[in-house]
Amino acid sequence: MTQKRLLALFFAATAALVAIVVLAVVSRGPSRSNEPAFEGSLMPPGVKAPDFTNLRDQSGKPISMSEFAGKPMMVTFLYTHCKETCPVEAKVVTQAQQQLGGKVPALAISVDPRRDTPASARKFNAEQDVDVRWVLGSSDQVQKLWRGYAIQPQTSESEHQARVVLVDREGYQHVGYPYGQLSADRLAHDMKLLQGS
Repeated sequence: MTQKRLLALFFAATAALVAIVVLAVVSRGPSRSNEPAFEGSLMPPGVKAPDFTNLRDQSGKPISMSEFAGKPMMVTFLYTHCKETCPVEAKVVTQAQQQLGGKVPALAISVDPRRDTPASARKFNAEQDVDVRWVLGSSDQVQKLWRGYAIQPQTSESEHQARVVLVDREGYQHVGYPYGQLSADRLAHDMKLLQGS
């Protein structure tokens, strides 16, 4: 093979490689570099909040993800017999809701489904004076949600992960807050940004 043919082959391969890289970057979707400054941690782009149906809330009413289509929402992970992190987390979420005029759904996904019942969830909300809508079901039913949010549930050996996730109006997990970084002001600030997008 002549030197000219080798050079032409090299340039063609390089052009193809550049085209593949450009296509990969473009297909990832819009960049978040131009987004306003969120106070929580941005989640990896393109991670959908897991869908769910056939679950119940604390009133025994059916609850499903489709009910919240087109609405940004706050999602937290609680259990009704928790005495430490869960009451604080639920109160912070409720305070953020109040700052937002009470118009943002806040879900509390059960991380202890064997003991979380509609009655214990109603009792938790009343005792803590909070306004979260519980997502209750069997372990098999809520496991998909734990996996989708990368949450460790409550067990006898380990404490569940305490965090809040903001889901945008398109159903993507957008911003996350570990327990130590959680505040009502931060949640309300970031939710206003999501509401405006």
